[in-house]
Amino acid sequence: MPKGGPDGGDGGRGGHVYIVGSTQLWTLIHLKYQKHIIADNGKGGEGGRRSGAEGEDVYIEVPLGTIVKDAETNEFIAEVTEEGQKILVLPGGRGGLGNHNFKSSTNQSPRHAQPGEAGQDLWVIMELKVLADVGLVGFPNAGKSTLLSVLSAATPEIADYPFTTLVPQLGVVEYRDYKSFVVADIPGIIEGASEGKGLGLRFLRHIERNSILCFLIPSDAKDWGEEYRILTGELEKYNPELLGKRRVIVVSKMDLSIPEMEEEMRESLPKDIPVLLISSVTQEGIQALKDLLWNTLLDENKDFAKPKEAPVVIDLPVVNPLEDQLMEDPEALA
Repeated sequence: MPKGGPDGGDGGRGGHVYIVGSTQLWTLIHLKYQKHIIADNGKGGEGGRRSGAEGEDVYIEVPLGTIVKDAETNEFIAEVTEEGQKILVLPGGRGGLGNHNFKSSTNQSPRHAQPGEAGQDLWVIMELKVLADVGLVGFPNAGKSTLLSVLSAATPEIADYPFTTLVPQLGVVEYRDYKSFVVADIPGIIEGASEGKGLGLRFLRHIERNSILCFLIPSDAKDWGEEYRILTGELEKYNPELLGKRRVIVVSKMDLSIPEMEEEMRESLPKDIPVLLISSVTQEGIQALKDLLWNTLLDENKDFAKPKEAPVVIDLPVVNPLEDQLMEDPEALA
């Protein structure tokens, strides 16, 4: 300003990129063809010490259970588990300072300003792991889809050929007194799934998010105990921690068996795991299965709430690598 000194305003920061949890989404298909997501630049400052507008933030909605990783280093960045959860993935660049910030008694008319920070870019991988209370685990054509359609209002494809289910299916099971829980039908696992055979390797990751594993073994199997051993063996090869989850064994398609076989079935299966015989077609044992799953879930929650050993608490200073960049935006930092 003539005879008024420097009065250039500060530039606005660039837009942030957030991911937001949404219960309205079930897959990441909406991001399949959108490879580049770009937040706006901040606007430049103006005379009269008018600060530039901040760049518009971008919010990427993802289903619950989404994990974000750095595509180059495979480093974990964030995990979305709650509705409305907002996580900052990439902060916008800081806006520059106008020339009025640099005036002093020895430099009363500075002709320079601080440029804004350049925008950052990052390639990420988004991976969805289904969140469910109960995961149905079994060979192809074990009756998982049929059972899910009987337990809930889900309508998975049902046919008499293997690998009918190509993607995980979720169903909400209505229980007594308006209670409910979620069951996931995981695509069929075969022997060698942990090595990449069939569809199992592609979907084994979803089992990691289930509180209870419900092993489904058809009554017409050649060896019920061997089927169970193969299934648990593939889970152990993929991730040994999976065998630490609560387990329930369900023998399905009992409408195709004869009563004399029931004792033989139970003898071939582990004695320390609940075994239930059901028929999805005749509805035999369905309510008993709901009761068993619900009570097992209650026990799981009790065990989680009361750890057997007191946790060791270590008081460490909180280090936030984004703090330096976000000092001007406490809300985003929080």
